[in-house]
Amino acid sequence: MTPADSSRPPTLGVLALQGDVREHRAALEASGARTVAVRRESELAEVDGIVVPGGESTTIEKLLRTFGLFQPLQDAVRGGLPAYGSCAGMILLADRLAGGAPGQATIGGLDVTVRRNAFGRQVDSFETDLVVDGVEDSVERPVHAVFIRAPWVEEVGPGVQVLARVGSGEAAGRIVAVRERDVMATSFHPEITGDLRLHRLFVQIVSERG
Repeated sequence: MTPADSSRPPTLGVLALQGDVREHRAALEASGARTVAVRRESELAEVDGIVVPGGESTTIEKLLRTFGLFQPLQDAVRGGLPAYGSCAGMILLADRLAGGAPGQATIGGLDVTVRRNAFGRQVDSFETDLVVDGVEDSVERPVHAVFIRAPWVEEVGPGVQVLARVGSGEAAGRIVAVRERDVMATSFHPEITGDLRLHRLFVQIVSERG
């Protein structure tokens, strides 16, 4: 991990093994960051923060091990590297899983219990509007959230801030966005909506470390 320098834009990595890599990079760059696709330990070592995109969490875990990235990424995040995970990224950043595959391991970094595929299968995907704590103007202009085979957070530790809950419907009250220090995760996919506010928040989190 390179030390953050407030005189330059942060360099943010996007884990480039599966998921919306291009979309996350575009959103981060539009939010003032420089980006790099991370597939190797040497690339991970050059970034000020990391984004773990959605996809299939067990597949991403296997690819992390294939590319020799699982342990370096786990060590980096647990050692203080800022991280943001969306959907499967939330699962991978959780310290504990409910409903995980047999033997499934996580990177960790968030003192939470996440339930994998909590909202159901692909056909149960849905969209809703959310007020997200820390996101500018989200009371007046809610964040439009897209959930695709999404997890939710079942338990949070004492140091975890709940940023958003589902507001209505059968899942009302379920936690879908959290932050603990410099690690943030959402159940949903902000990279596909064109709303940059969550990416700007993460860029801000990383920049303030400088």
